[in-house]
Amino acid sequence: MTNSTNKYNYDTLSEAVNDLQKRGYTQDFLIEDRKECLFCKDHSLELSPEEFVIDEIHRFEGLTDPADESIVFAISSDKHNIKGLVINSFGAEFGYRSSKLVEELHLKAR
Repeated sequence: MTNSTNKYNYDTLSEAVNDLQKRGYTQDFLIEDRKECLFCKDHSLELSPEEFVIDEIHRFEGLTDPADESIVFAISSDKHNIKGLVINSFGAEFGYRSSKLVEELHLKAR
């Protein structure tokens, strides 16, 4: 089940990713925990929080365990003329709790 911040609603994470990619969010961003930035490997680009905006957020609960949650952030940067996705999973093995960047993303998601 999705909880989004916009008019698009998706039933699955893969459905959201496929549609967002069709709509131009083609780059994959990784959270650089130690550097407090997002990293795009394809462009060797690091984005600090002030260099991007979150355009859409979609949350998905696990089918068997509602505590298993995934979230996809559709982000864009006018400064770098780039759009992409940050996909994050939650649950017992979520290892980014101390990251200020992740905390900021989740605060923006509320």
